[in-house]
Amino acid sequence: MQRLFVSRAWRGCAERLLNRDHGGNVFNKRAAHSLAFCTLDVEEISDSQRTEVLNLVQGEWKGTSNWSEIVDPLNGEKFIAVPDSSAAEIQPFIESLRSCPKYGLHNPLKNPERYLLYGDISAKAAAALKQPEVSHFFARLIQRVSPKSFAQALAEVTVTQTFFENFSGDQVRFLARSFAVPGNHLGQQSTGLRWPYGPVTIITPFNFPLEIPVLQLMGALYMGNKPLLKVDSKVCIVMDQMLRLLHQCGLPLEDVDFVNCDGRIMNKILLEAEPRMTLFTGSSRVAEKLAVDLKGRVKLEDAGFDWKILGPDVKEVDYVAWVCDQDAYACSGQKCSAQSILFMHENWDSAGLVPKLQTLAERRKLEDLTVGPVLTVTTERMLAHVERLLEIPGAKLLFGGEPLKNHSIPEIYGALKPTAIFVPLNEILKGANFDLVTTEIFGPFQIITNYRQNELSKVLDACERMHAHLTAAVVSNDINFLQDVLGRSVNGTTYAGIRARTTGAPQNHWFGPAGDPRGAGIGTPEAIKLVWSCHREIIYDIGPVPNSWTLPACT
Repeated sequence: MQRLFVSRAWRGCAERLLNRDHGGNVFNKRAAHSLAFCTLDVEEISDSQRTEVLNLVQGEWKGTSNWSEIVDPLNGEKFIAVPDSSAAEIQPFIESLRSCPKYGLHNPLKNPERYLLYGDISAKAAAALKQPEVSHFFARLIQRVSPKSFAQALAEVTVTQTFFENFSGDQVRFLARSFAVPGNHLGQQSTGLRWPYGPVTIITPFNFPLEIPVLQLMGALYMGNKPLLKVDSKVCIVMDQMLRLLHQCGLPLEDVDFVNCDGRIMNKILLEAEPRMTLFTGSSRVAEKLAVDLKGRVKLEDAGFDWKILGPDVKEVDYVAWVCDQDAYACSGQKCSAQSILFMHENWDSAGLVPKLQTLAERRKLEDLTVGPVLTVTTERMLAHVERLLEIPGAKLLFGGEPLKNHSIPEIYGALKPTAIFVPLNEILKGANFDLVTTEIFGPFQIITNYRQNELSKVLDACERMHAHLTAAVVSNDINFLQDVLGRSVNGTTYAGIRARTTGAPQNHWFGPAGDPRGAGIGTPEAIKLVWSCHREIIYDIGPVPNSWTLPACT
């Protein structure tokens, strides 16, 4: 592959912009490089100063015989070496998982002091991530491998830090709170317990390289499981460094294994190790394969073609336009919660919403990473999708639809201006068009359509026919409209009201799909208990046996 290089001017501009904190102040890089846990200088990683990721298994950091070279998504330079574990090198991971009993590393009746250990680890991790030099280090590391604006990268670190605060002290043991029900006679009582699965695996994507793996990993550990973690190789350097920080905060080295390999090898590990549960976040195609291969022992947070409906009551037009822009194009649209389709009531069309969306989209630029590389869809594929959509009668390009200019993003990635295509509602609903229109493009791309007052049922029919039901937004303060739409939809994380959005997975509310028994949540006590534990009932019946008891007749 031809190596592409950024211009000296672009690189200097990028360094000046990206070495500032969220207040615009120049950050002290020397402080970040002096962190005790880190093994790299986040600002200096390049073709000439490459860094490496290691595997972690049975308490030891290890390399492999072969390595994959990860390229800088902004210029194509090889800058990170990642283990390319082979079939001959996975046996330690399999043995490590098999060594964990089904009752886990701790549970309410065994090793309960470990609940306190993890409360303490969480408190220390929260304190560490609150230090400006640590939060800046991780925000910049995220930017280096999954380019997004500094504000977006720092928000990921902040959510993770607050999550650790939420589960400090006694909060971990509160996750295992039990209940008791009186029995039928003296000495009998039934007790419901949250029980771990034991050996588990976690597979996470590239777009949130810190938040998703950390929140799911800690949830698994809190409940007593032993996890094997696999993160997308393009961004696994972030969790390599985070695990080192967690070890500094008291995480036992043997509690978590960390593997880097391709999908074929990971599938082999899963089939041979037979983990009791696997959490997968990523594409629907892979999710469905894993569900079959693992005989249903999965929890899934797969792709989402996420919708937003603007109701009849038009207000706060500038604010709503800004939220729509953030939902569709922040992180270059690479969020599983990104706004994929916008259903506008005709009143919003009359209020000039689309021109405002175009103005906001055109503010985005590569220099500050408010738009940037698309890591799973090439420019060619995105433009081909645009052309196919424009063949639908009445479809038109509203804005975008062109490659980014003056960049050095390698051809294996995508580089597209924020794009919106209008498709008439009646055309969307046609069988020949529906699958095309609702194909998720994991980039800065959305469909926009409008509907009349008497066409809400058509809009809800389109929502009903969609396959994934992750996030949604109903933008209205009309209570009757809200009740109608909310009562006839299913998306697991739905925002409602004039400030409603589709994106945002903070630590203070459930984030996950609905309508699928395999659906996984993240971040909250309910999500952790659902995903990382099962219900166990123990019925105590200790007597005494009544003095009047006699042997009954056979039944």
